[in-house]
Amino acid sequence: MATARKRPRPEESTENVAECPFTVIHPDPNEKEKKTKRRRGGSEERPAPPPKIHLQVSPFSPIGKFNGKDNTMDRHYQIAPFAKWMDMTRYNSFVLNGVKYHSEGFVFVANDNTIERQKNPGETRQPRKKSDDDWVARILEIRAADEHHVYARVYWMYWPEELPVGTTEGKQSVKGRQPYHGTNELIASNHMDVINVVSVTASATVHQWDETNEDEVQPALYWRQAFDVRSMELSSAQSRCNCGRPENPDKKLIGCTNEECRRWLHDDCLVHEALLRTFQRLGTDKPHKPAQVKDEQDNETGRRPLSPSESGAAPTAEQSIDVKPEEQNTVKMADVENVLPIIKAERTSQATEPKKRGRGRKSDAQKAKPYDGYFSAIIRNDVSPPVVEITDLREEVTGGLKEWTEPLDCLVCGQQIH
Repeated sequence: MATARKRPRPEESTENVAECPFTVIHPDPNEKEKKTKRRRGGSEERPAPPPKIHLQVSPFSPIGKFNGKDNTMDRHYQIAPFAKWMDMTRYNSFVLNGVKYHSEGFVFVANDNTIERQKNPGETRQPRKKSDDDWVARILEIRAADEHHVYARVYWMYWPEELPVGTTEGKQSVKGRQPYHGTNELIASNHMDVINVVSVTASATVHQWDETNEDEVQPALYWRQAFDVRSMELSSAQSRCNCGRPENPDKKLIGCTNEECRRWLHDDCLVHEALLRTFQRLGTDKPHKPAQVKDEQDNETGRRPLSPSESGAAPTAEQSIDVKPEEQNTVKMADVENVLPIIKAERTSQATEPKKRGRGRKSDAQKAKPYDGYFSAIIRNDVSPPVVEITDLREEVTGGLKEWTEPLDCLVCGQQIH
């Protein structure tokens, strides 16, 4: 099997690269043609007519928008050498290894990683990224000189990891995979190339995901955004929740049941808000006591026995002291996406070390998620109405519940989700 060369072409060995003598040129269609000069004596020079500039209407129509209002994925192009390309016969399909591939279809295309895996099938490798897999392309045109020289003009699909430095999404600068990109997500592009079809490995099934269809499920590869290689712009994705981040289809969304709201909320945003409220209420040392227990304790204070210092009271022993166990070597961390674990120093070691003057600065992660290591939470969708289940990770805090549930409130309208 041979690989295709996907531009920009890196400096690499061409040992396994499928021969392809054609390149794609993108001229400016508005550029004026140069005037031909006349020879002396009245004879006129008749040069060969310039290659025709073709317009490729994009097969991709993203639902999201680009920064430019009139931005279109259509591209003008020429194939060089022009005459050799045009002399070949155009076909609607080709057959490779018994499999028929059609124009306008999606295909997997071999790259260097494909060849390396085939050469060393038993070799242990690091966990693979999606960008290590075969490339994916959409066939735009098929031409052949004979059965041994068959070529396809394609638009490349990008894995999110392949988004280059300098890519813009709205007003933000992005690079590579973003938190909302799903495992099987691709990005459509107008990156045009010509490949030798011997580098095609299999047919690919790729669907466009319509984010406005809330019931749509993505069973295979899909795309929702498009990348314009001319302006380095990425089309927008539909924002969700009160945070404004798009949806990752591999993760859960919870819909608000308030008819006047109906907003979709990220599971991790709901968990974060619940943990933040819990930490603000209990901090690092207060136990969680249900409202019923608190009421009973308040009633008991009215009937408490006289203390030894009060008249008529018998002397009693001192109140019991809570013994704090030694700090564990490992610190439990809340499972919150995209936050690096915060290593907390053991309190026992702090007692032996001399105290330093001034306060240490908290990291950004500690400021954003101060509950890390103290509380964890999950959304319980198996009960009605759904609730958030909170677990107290503070082993040294006693006298209260270690696990309880709280209502799930919408982060936008504040109403309870039923």
